[in-house]
Amino acid sequence: MYLVRLIYVSQLSEQFRPGDVEHILQSARSKNSALHVTGALFFNPAFFLQCLEGSREAVNQTYQQILKDPRHNHILQLQYQEIARRDFSEWSMGYVPDSARLAPVIKAYSRSDMLDPYTMSGESCYQLLLALKGLMA
Repeated sequence: MYLVRLIYVSQLSEQFRPGDVEHILQSARSKNSALHVTGALFFNPAFFLQCLEGSREAVNQTYQQILKDPRHNHILQLQYQEIARRDFSEWSMGYVPDSARLAPVIKAYSRSDMLDPYTMSGESCYQLLLALKGLMA
């Protein structure tokens, strides 16, 4: 079985409500666990930045569902590649909420104090998510 990593960014649509993030996490953790998909989700009031890892079929299936979710706008795939191992293997869907303590890490990977994944490479977004994972450990 080939493992793949997919990283995407999306803006929050007008249909998104503040309580939706908890619902998204609960649903993702349940579905991802069943599909053996792992990953991480970074959320702030403007966008989602998410990494999915798993079999090609499972990751593609999960991503297709995200593309249909009306809470997402301007979905952009930043990276899709085969991987030798999972980096988020312990998280069916790790969650990294935006907070002031993340500012130094965000500044290290972003061109400004404001994070904008749309202007970053897929590799930079991947490295950012790994660094954020380290803060959450």
